[in-house]
Amino acid sequence: MLTSSASLNVFYFFWVLASPTNTLVLPVIVHEGQACVVKDDNISERIYTIREGDHLVLKCLVKGHPRPQVRWTKTAGSASDKFQETSIYNETLRIEGIQRVQGGRYYCKADNGVGVAAIKSIRVDVQYLDKPVLTVHQTISDVRGRFYQEKTVFLRCTVNSNPPARFIWKRGTIPIEQSKDQGVDIYEPLYTQGETEVLKLKNLRLKDFANYTCQVSVRNVCEIPDSSVTFLLTIGTTPPALRLSVNESLVVDPGKDVTLSCEVTAGLPKPTVTWSRYLNPLPRNSLVRDGTLELRSVTPADSGFYNCTAVNNVGNPAKRNVNLLVRSMGNLTFQITPDSNKDSESIQMGRDLKLSCHVDAEPQDKVNYTWYQNAVLIYNSDSLIVLHSDPDMAPGTSSLEIVDMKFRDQATYSCVASFPGSTVPELRVDINITQNSVTPPILTVPEGGQEVSVREGGTTDLVCLVDGKPRPPVLWSRADKDLTMPTGEWAVETRDGRLRLTNVTRDLMGAYRCQTAPYNGLNVKPRQAQVQLNVQCESQSATFSMRCLFIELWMEIKSISKVFLLENPQLKFKLDPSNNGTYKCRVNNGVGSSTCTFNISSRPYNAEFYFDTPNPIRNLKGNNFSYNLQWTQREPVATDRIIGYWMNLFSKQIDKEPVKGGLMSYILTDLKIPLSYEIRLAPITTYSTGDYPKWTLFNHVCGFEDKHICGFSQDRGDNFDWTRQNHLTQNPKRSSNTGPEMDRSGTKEGCYMYIEASSPRVPGDTARLLSPLYNVNAARGPNGSGRLPYCISFFYHMKGKQTGTLDVWLRVKSIASVDTKVWSLIGNQGPDWNQAHIIVNPSGPFQVVFQAIRGSGYEGDIAIDDVSVTKGKCKQENSVSNTGMYVTILL
Repeated sequence: MLTSSASLNVFYFFWVLASPTNTLVLPVIVHEGQACVVKDDNISERIYTIREGDHLVLKCLVKGHPRPQVRWTKTAGSASDKFQETSIYNETLRIEGIQRVQGGRYYCKADNGVGVAAIKSIRVDVQYLDKPVLTVHQTISDVRGRFYQEKTVFLRCTVNSNPPARFIWKRGTIPIEQSKDQGVDIYEPLYTQGETEVLKLKNLRLKDFANYTCQVSVRNVCEIPDSSVTFLLTIGTTPPALRLSVNESLVVDPGKDVTLSCEVTAGLPKPTVTWSRYLNPLPRNSLVRDGTLELRSVTPADSGFYNCTAVNNVGNPAKRNVNLLVRSMGNLTFQITPDSNKDSESIQMGRDLKLSCHVDAEPQDKVNYTWYQNAVLIYNSDSLIVLHSDPDMAPGTSSLEIVDMKFRDQATYSCVASFPGSTVPELRVDINITQNSVTPPILTVPEGGQEVSVREGGTTDLVCLVDGKPRPPVLWSRADKDLTMPTGEWAVETRDGRLRLTNVTRDLMGAYRCQTAPYNGLNVKPRQAQVQLNVQCESQSATFSMRCLFIELWMEIKSISKVFLLENPQLKFKLDPSNNGTYKCRVNNGVGSSTCTFNISSRPYNAEFYFDTPNPIRNLKGNNFSYNLQWTQREPVATDRIIGYWMNLFSKQIDKEPVKGGLMSYILTDLKIPLSYEIRLAPITTYSTGDYPKWTLFNHVCGFEDKHICGFSQDRGDNFDWTRQNHLTQNPKRSSNTGPEMDRSGTKEGCYMYIEASSPRVPGDTARLLSPLYNVNAARGPNGSGRLPYCISFFYHMKGKQTGTLDVWLRVKSIASVDTKVWSLIGNQGPDWNQAHIIVNPSGPFQVVFQAIRGSGYEGDIAIDDVSVTKGKCKQENSVSNTGMYVTILL
């Protein structure tokens, strides 16, 4: 069976006349590269050992008729960009300068359509030894800054290697033997990354102030030489300390030169000072010299957090941060809001009117707004009220309220935004207010424009006509709120309502929503319309060829063999659903006939998992639960008829035929708590099977027992991450005055998520944990209410005198994501797990965000466990020993 990709233009299909000589022999893998050792292990698999940086050359030797096609694949180990760039459909696999991540098991698969494909594997073991890193630490209780006062020093040596390295410690040139020196301990610490060994110097003696060498060795495997690092321990050895030349928050005008200096105030050996920028590289025009960072002619793009770090491998690195803000003002917008108390959409005498002005600026809180009426400065009065920060609008918005509008209030109003004392030019917008100059917007789709068709790779325009005074912009978005626009944004603004799409692909097919923007016009209910985009695949009109190829035909006449060479008959047709099916090629030569068969089909689109509720789960007796799996089929009529779906979980076929836009479901039973399951579902047509999109199913109460942590994810925009942990993986040296001993259920194996408040964390550092996206599609809640309630329930642990803050935010996705804080708790809450319940009424798809803010010190670990999000109001559980905290939020 062969399937075709709709993006290809021409296909050539070959038949080979069946004969007794068609064979396929198991392949053999040989090497021609720079191998250290090639041997067979106890399961007859070859192991290829190679040094990092050498050249790997593997050949797959295979025999067969017809000539087999060879393909290389890889498992076990990280995927390598270099390997993917190599042509994998080749008998020879070459990797120049192999890296450690390219180690793993490589498979040679040979297939010629005769019987089962032949597969042979070889394991590639990449050997390497990095230069070790030696750091010096003193005990946690020491605060005096000099090692001779503490009398105990730890020298930690860490290296990455394969195979595991052997450590040799030397004082001067003499190896240190623990059995012969009572003043030292040598041990391997728990829970460290890479190969690590610690040399502990107890009750420092005079001879302990010396040069210490950590030598690492992989015993000359692959001729890799030993490596070492040396550190001089003296009475003056101290960790680094820094002092900044500027405030931690610095605001400057664009075009200015900025100098940031980090002065080293302590540290022996002399620390090395480096500058970096959070999430971004340093600007191209920057210069780092002797701990000083110089930025020439800064622009708003240079804004951000700049980090100065001093390292001398003694103690923890010293760090200082500067938040550089380069003043800027961008898009200035306005809004006209009629009397909201009267549900009005027009200007009327005797009613209130609000004019709002907002500029995208940095820093936003330093913008000064000034209002004018017919070029005359406005002062607060009974009829004109200026709000420099309107609490009912987006942050940084200024409003002018016109109370009980009179005829004299019809005028031109100007809003001017500026930075006082700055060289940044001010911005101005004029708003003409009369009864005739302001009319509600009208949005229409031109006749025949409700459905637009375009060929794949072509260009087209989607058009929505807008009218009104002032005429607002038009925002375009996908009707499916989980899909972004081609630019990657959730919404695209157009001035004239015309959205141009270029190089159109099938992924862009679907409904698009246009709506009036709430700014630069009347702030009223947005007008909306939809346009359907259909993408015609190139395969529907492309020409395909099938060729019946006979390499040779043998006939035996009176024991004399003869060869008859035949011409290659060819069949051409256009691939579309009506041409899918079985094609046969029959050959006759007067002695007999032979037939070969070819099945032709396009590969169907993937199934798309659907989440009607956050947890469509039903708990059964014991530790079992069931799940109502729901999905839709994308473009079900694009190929031949889909007759069902193949599911990996129970290795069974689900007999369901999709219709466009139809929701299909299947109840999964006998699932075990608290296990997670990876669901893969592939559509099946008469002749082909689609790809297997996957989705991980979790039970509705997330105890973080699985490594997938129930689909939660770390926020990339915070300072550090939450950590999954249980009692068995806790650091034995951790402080006993903070953090939970066990999870909420009181078991040593049970996991939870927590933040570690110890160094290098500093006060104010933030960690955010994001839940999966929960879709909301119910139109009305109970008793006819507008929104359906959801219950967020979780346990929290906040023990420690320096505990910071735990916040819960609700992130509602619409045209843009809106974050709202729905719960917050500060400070020490005692040694027990406590439970919180939050009732929310989201207006659309939402995520739950757990945000932990580090407090004033290291005794401030924060943990969460047993998180659930369920439809309906929260219910008090009698099994909870602690009194639950309930909060209700309407969003």
